[in-house]
Amino acid sequence: MISPVRALPLLLLVALVLASHPAYAFPAPGDSMPLEFHGFRAGARLDEVRALVRSLDGGRLRCERAKKDPRLTECRAVLDDPELGGPVNLWVSAIDSVAGVITLSSRVAADQLDRWRQTIERRYGRVDAQVQGPQWMMQWVRRGRMLRLTWRIERGEKVASVSLVDGRVLDAWGGGKKRW
Repeated sequence: MISPVRALPLLLLVALVLASHPAYAFPAPGDSMPLEFHGFRAGARLDEVRALVRSLDGGRLRCERAKKDPRLTECRAVLDDPELGGPVNLWVSAIDSVAGVITLSSRVAADQLDRWRQTIERRYGRVDAQVQGPQWMMQWVRRGRMLRLTWRIERGEKVASVSLVDGRVLDAWGGGKKRW
C-alpha cells in the first residue's frame, strides 16, 4: 500500500494527464451523425446532390464552372417538395465536385419554420437562438461541419434558410489553413 504522502504526486500526475486530453476526445451522443437536412449534407459529391434533387421532385440541378477557378462549381435548383413546405431555392458551391456549402432558402409560414427547426433539433439537440441585427440564427457544429438555421422578416414575410458547410472542403481549397 502506498502512503498518502507518496500517492499525492501520482494522483496529481494522473489528474494532469487526464486534464490535458480535450473534452471532445469522447464523442457526445449523436456526434457520429453527419449534419444533414432532408438528405442534403455538406461534403456530398455533386452526383449525390443531383440524385437527391431528382428524387425529391424530379427537378434538375443546373451547374456552372467558375471562370477564374475551374475547381469551383456553382449549382442551383428550385425544389417543390411537400416535406420542405413548398418551393425552396437550393444553392450549392462545390470544390472539385464536392459540396462545400449547401443552402436551402424559402419564404416560410411560422409552422414551416417550426417544422424545419424541430427536424434539426430532434436529430442534433437544442441550441439557443442568437440574434444578429434583424436576423435570428441557430447553429450546430460537428467534426468540421456546420449546420445553421437562420430566419428574418423581409417585406412582412418570414424568410428562412438552412446552410450546411463542410470546413474541411473549404480548408482544402483555401490551402489547408484551418479556420474552424
